[in-house]
This record gives sequence, structure tokens and C-alpha cells, in this order.
Amino acid sequence: MLPISPSALTRIVIPDLVSHCRFDLHINRNHKLVSSESKRWLFNGDPHLNEPSRRAFHGLKAGQLTAMCYPNVGYPQLRVCSDFMNWLFHLDNLSDDMDNRGIKEISNIVMNSLHHPHTYRSSARLNRMTRDFYKRMMQTASPGACQRYKETMEFFFQAVYQQAIDRTSDYVPDLESYIALRRDTSGCKPCWALIEYANNLDIPDEVMDHPIIRSLGEATNDLVTWSNDIFSYNVEQSKGHTHNMIDVVINEQGLDLQSAVDFVGEMCRQSIDRFIEDRKNLPSWGPKIDRDVATYVEGLADWIVGSLHWSFDSERYFGKHGKEVKRTRVVTLLPKRS
Repeated sequence: MLPISPSALTRIVIPDLVSHCRFDLHINRNHKLVSSESKRWLFNGDPHLNEPSRRAFHGLKAGQLTAMCYPNVGYPQLRVCSDFMNWLFHLDNLSDDMDNRGIKEISNIVMNSLHHPHTYRSSARLNRMTRDFYKRMMQTASPGACQRYKETMEFFFQAVYQQAIDRTSDYVPDLESYIALRRDTSGCKPCWALIEYANNLDIPDEVMDHPIIRSLGEATNDLVTWSNDIFSYNVEQSKGHTHNMIDVVINEQGLDLQSAVDFVGEMCRQSIDRFIEDRKNLPSWGPKIDRDVATYVEGLADWIVGSLHWSFDSERYFGKHGKEVKRTRVVTLLPKRS
């Protein structure tokens, strides 16, 4: 496989996905309180987080993302979702610098904490944090939502493990393989189970397994994930990371950087269009289930619009320049770190 050639470009123009997304943006009325409490929970859970890491978490604004993606849920449910989101970003930061053995260790701690929340004990802080938010979730979540949450977390760790192996060997997968892997490394699927939990839904397994419901979740995952690949590309390229759809497209199709950004942007637009089309074709399962399904699908739409707007409000991708980038769509490329 040919190595990815560095681009001579000094800036890229990102696609206008915000205008293409016509869903209404909402924010949960408890967002400020929950955001503050959730960060305190994370910092207490891992007291060894240094000052730069804590500053980064303040700039991350994970609480705002949660409040935009779960805008109509109650305070206790929003708090669980926000704790999970901070925990997931913390996990993502940890795994970025880990080899596959380190990821396996984290996976064992987390999955044992989820499968045995009342009995499993480990000295790792992740054990206490995982058991803490999951026991709160279990109090009101349906058995189906709990099962889907645990299953998709398992998929997440399997995919992150594979990503670590690819990173160690400097392997860049083909586009089809990358898409399949990225749907799990994104961590989106457990967030869809949280839509069920946070809105007190009890949707039968056979409905959640319906091809249209699966396709709606997939379209949402693709939009959130692929747009994130565009928004995070600048920071990632400066670190030499290549688990990004833009790198995959450059490598596979021989496109220049801007053309690859445009290509991924068009795929993002198509994923929004696919979601809208699937939503029109939802079958009926009777009044009660249809109401729950409508709430679930609305929760997916909240994720699409919420994640797009949050990406510019957060400092994770564009630093303090998010508003300017949202307006101009111009991103000046960072120099590669030595």
C-alpha cells in the first residue's frame, strides 16, 4: 500500500453541513447544572488528571453536547448521559496513546464493571466510575436498552483494539473496511441505547432489529462520525494520526486533500438525506410502540443537529476559533508535531 503523501496545502475549506441539516436544534434546560456536576464527577473520579487535561475538558463542553443530543430528558437521565459522555471522551484520550495490550486491559475492567456492577471490584478508577453511572442507568432502563448498551460497548472495544493494531503497523484500511470499523470506534452505538434509557422507552428487540430502524441508526452514526473526521482532521494530521476517512480516501482514490474533504462532505450530506428518506418509510407497530419509535428517531435527529453545532462550540477541534470557522468554513492547517 502506498504511503499517504503530505499535502502542500496550508488550509482547507470544510463543507457547510449545518445548512444542509434542517432539523431544529434544542438544548436541555438542565444543561448548565448537569455540565458542572458531571465535570466535577469526572475530576473526582480521576484526581490524577493534570491541569492541562482539566482545561481541555472545560473547553470540550461535553455537557453541552449531551444537552443538545438529549434535550427533552429529565435531570437524572441527563446526568447519567453526561457522565457517560465525559467518561467516553476520557477513555478516547487514554486509548489514543495505548497499544492493543493497554486497550485490552481497559476493556476487561469496563466490561466486567458493566456485566457485574454490584460485585466486580478493581483498584482502577475506571471500575468505580463505570459502575457508578451504570448502576444509576439500570434503575430505570429497560432490559433491552441495557443489553444493547453492553453489546455495543463490547463492539466499541473490539474496534478500538483493531484500530490500535492498525496504528502500530501504520496500516490504512480501504474505505469499505474503514466505514465498518468506524461505526464502532465512534462510540455512537452506546449513545443510541442511551436514547432509549433517557426517554424511558421500552421498544421490543424485534422492532429495534428492523432494517429501517437499523438503517436510521447507521445513517446517524455515519453523519456524526464522518463529519467528526472532517472537523478533527486538522488536529489529527498535526499528530500524525491516520484513522480518518479523509486519509483513507486520499490513500485509496489518489485525491488531493481538498478533493478528499469535499468527497467526505458529500458522503455526510447523503447520510442526512438517507436518514430523512428512511424516516418517511417507518412501518407501524401499533400506537404505543409507534410513539416510542417516534421519540427514538427524534433522538437520533437531535444527535445529528446537536453534534454538528457542538463541534464549533467546543474547543476540541478549532480551539477558540469555532465561530469563525463555522462562518467562513476555512481551516488553517497546523504544523505537524515533531
